[in-house]
Amino acid sequence: MRKPELAAAIAEHADLTKDQANRVLNAVLEEITSALNRKDSVTLVGFGTFVQRHRGARTGKNPQTGEPVKIKASNTVAFKPGKSLKDAVN
Repeated sequence: MRKPELAAAIAEHADLTKDQANRVLNAVLEEITSALNRKDSVTLVGFGTFVQRHRGARTGKNPQTGEPVKIKASNTVAFKPGKSLKDAVN
């Protein structure tokens, strides 16, 4: 499912227009992004938790040549699914 399809599903379930649902979805995604940017976690009870994680610098290897390659430190986003989501998938 892509973003426009998700917005259409939200519109159908919440009795909104597609434009209104798209604005709501964009607002939710922007708030999650800004919270993660502030290093806050975002917990949606029953669904899961988004957290920012730091990856330290490390040495990898080039798969073609086997030579060591330095990989810079970076931040990434992790998602831990909640119990309800796990149960729904399984």
